[in-house]
Amino acid sequence: MARDTTDLTPVSSVEDLTAHLKSGEKPESAFRIGTEHEKFGYYTEDLSPVPYEGERGIAALLERMKALSGWEAIVDDGKIIGLYGSNGQGAISLEPGGQFELSGAPLETIHTTCRESNAHLAEVRAVAKDLGIGFLGIGSSPTWTLAETPIMPKSRYAIMRNYMPKVGTRGLDMMLRTATIQVNLDFADEADMRRKMQVGMRLQPVASALFANSPFTEGKPNGLCSWRSDVWSDVDNQRAGLLPFVFKPDFTYRDYVEWALDVPMYFVTRHGRYHDTTDVTFRQFMDGALKGRIDDPEPQLGDWTNHLSTLFPDVRLKTFIEMRGADGGPWRRICALPAYWVGLLYDGPTLEAVDAFTSDWTFEEVSAMRSQVPRSGFRTPFRDGSVLDLARETVRLARQGLVARNRRNEEGNDESHFLAPLEEVVARGTTSGEELVRLYEEQWDRSMERVFKHLTY
Repeated sequence: MARDTTDLTPVSSVEDLTAHLKSGEKPESAFRIGTEHEKFGYYTEDLSPVPYEGERGIAALLERMKALSGWEAIVDDGKIIGLYGSNGQGAISLEPGGQFELSGAPLETIHTTCRESNAHLAEVRAVAKDLGIGFLGIGSSPTWTLAETPIMPKSRYAIMRNYMPKVGTRGLDMMLRTATIQVNLDFADEADMRRKMQVGMRLQPVASALFANSPFTEGKPNGLCSWRSDVWSDVDNQRAGLLPFVFKPDFTYRDYVEWALDVPMYFVTRHGRYHDTTDVTFRQFMDGALKGRIDDPEPQLGDWTNHLSTLFPDVRLKTFIEMRGADGGPWRRICALPAYWVGLLYDGPTLEAVDAFTSDWTFEEVSAMRSQVPRSGFRTPFRDGSVLDLARETVRLARQGLVARNRRNEEGNDESHFLAPLEEVVARGTTSGEELVRLYEEQWDRSMERVFKHLTY
């Protein structure tokens, strides 16, 4: 999320909060695709991470991007921390360890969201080259320790860094040393939201295997195909992971709201200042817990929107649905992720088929699959088969959905070819993380420099 929201609309009831989620409903003709991706900047001369300050730092890079794009600066306590375009053009933001993120605009097709990502990468390369900076497409930083990783000057991140070690063992790793690709998708009504959330929750471990791409930590193989996914096993289990209640056949907006109300907040902003509220849930906030602690202590819609952005389930519900299970990766993967989920979720008959295929999967089964995928990848067992079987079937269904969607919309431009990277992975039968380790061991003479070269955009 590039900017924390300021919306002074009062909210005083659970119904107000539920209505906010419901306000995301759209007719199918208005469905859009928003793609986000994160990448690691490094100095090409020595593979070291890029700090915020300095003539060749992240701030200088953002200023150059601002001049090139004409976008407006996002400023926090006097420091540039991102850029945003006018009229919903998207945004560039910084993750806690300097991961450079494009939060794409809501666009109509895979073609347009892919062109957006490619144009962004071309701009980044043009600006970064003169600074001696390259960018890696991978799910975790392959060489840097936590101590070596720079920290970005965003106020919300200072609060998070202080809080994370209190609620889990891997929160700082998540913040500073992981990167992802995400896609944001729309829903028509509560029933459509329910089906998409449920299918997304069930299949998120399969997506994690399809996009597993983080096999190195601190300069050597870590024994995992997705270190990033493993990190999420103990970040803050009160606000992250699988949500059991989403698996209920009658799951509603209200269920998500009731859960979110009882998760501790991170912060409240008032007059540009961030207040640490990690000792208070949103429900307590609504009951007056911040009276006497902050100006304007009554909850506002902006507070709720910001709180929803600090919840990290595998599938996140806001006024749209976020798919959060994939590692960062090469540019073709940036286009493949929205293709996978749009193919599964945006064609009605295909959504019905994938829902039927997964409908009897239990929370316990999906949870067990999720815990094993980071290490076992496609070899992870599921019932009488494996995650590889699930990956093959869902990629097939995604292709079916894209072909049907294109035929129905008479677009004339086949979106299904964006699935090619995933079809290659399932045909090979090993994850990208495992393939990286094979190349590292067998062809690259265990050279991390070769890893960087291979993964640089």
